[in-house]
Amino acid sequence: MNSIGQALHAFVISLVSRVTKLLAIPIPVTFAGEGAAKELAEAIGRQNLGKVLIVTDRVLVELGMVRTVQDWLSEAGTETAVYDGVEPNPTFDQVNAGVALLRQESCVAVLAIGGGSPMDAAKVIAACGTNPKDPRKLAGMMKIRRRPLPLFAIPTTAGTGSEVTLAAVVSDPETHAKQQFIDPKLVPLMAALDASMMVGMPPHVTAATGADALTHAIESFLSKTSNETTESYVRMAVPLIFENLPKAFTEGQDRKARSAMALASFYAGVAFTRTSVGYVHAIAHTFGAHYNTPHGLANAITLPHILAFSADAAEGRLAELAEMIGVDSGSTEDKAAAFRKAVGQLLESLEIPVHLSDLTHEDIPMIAKQALSEAWASYPVPRYMNQKQCEEILRAIACG
Repeated sequence: MNSIGQALHAFVISLVSRVTKLLAIPIPVTFAGEGAAKELAEAIGRQNLGKVLIVTDRVLVELGMVRTVQDWLSEAGTETAVYDGVEPNPTFDQVNAGVALLRQESCVAVLAIGGGSPMDAAKVIAACGTNPKDPRKLAGMMKIRRRPLPLFAIPTTAGTGSEVTLAAVVSDPETHAKQQFIDPKLVPLMAALDASMMVGMPPHVTAATGADALTHAIESFLSKTSNETTESYVRMAVPLIFENLPKAFTEGQDRKARSAMALASFYAGVAFTRTSVGYVHAIAHTFGAHYNTPHGLANAITLPHILAFSADAAEGRLAELAEMIGVDSGSTEDKAAAFRKAVGQLLESLEIPVHLSDLTHEDIPMIAKQALSEAWASYPVPRYMNQKQCEEILRAIACG
């Protein structure tokens, strides 16, 4: 990026930062701990809203988790309908199917049960419930005029932080791009962080979603729009992740570790929804759109490469991150290097692959162009990246 481009980019980021600071971004009423999901169901019942559409996936239905929540809601006097057609990296077709069921069943509220994909889909479905138009027309920043239907969330993974963010992401198969919906009105009204809803997560999902939470925290802390408030949440999230993610990965029934990861994901979500993210997410979103790569896995594979790229520009901040995980001695350079090494060791212990096998060398120029296009206007990164540099990183990620 030349000097004029850097100046223009800096201006755009400054403008986005100012707009973000002016936004009143709510934090949902949050129930945490054992039994939190049932507490949320009871709270929904007390509101006498009417019929609630549960947005989830087939796996959670088959495991009986959705039925359990339905029973709690029924005991609280709330009728439900279930849309279980959400898949990883939800598409507009899936969102439209959910909207159709919402209207068919005359639902007046939405409850997301699942990971980031059901929560993203639920947000857009709730928005379409009061803004009757093609969901593609709601994509972008602040395009949701009417407040969505009442929205609630029960995350079953610890990583996306979607239960507290103002954003949703939907894949468009026609363009092979991910469309972002950004609006404070998309933040759920209430959320439940309940370890009992997470103990069934398989290890590979625990690893990928946990790495997603770590990426949120790191990219928020390295953001040029980071501030004292967001940093305080990062300082809570990062130690929790390093201490508890390995335990949750190897001992899935460890409810203490699961609860800690749920809190870490929540804290990281509060942080990054106020600072935005960076190149890790830009590249990961593109992998998801083209190869349907699970978002957390795409982040985990990409993260070490972006930390290496940003090492010099973000040395001081990386050193502070190292201090959060107990690295107290050495120079700033030594601490920064120690943190990067610790991230690599953590990802290795989680059996995160080094390469993305789906990524072909022929696709690299297109992937780089699309990722940089996403990042340019809204990601306040510590070091700018050009097409050539992005392609070099992608070649390192590709197999062979």
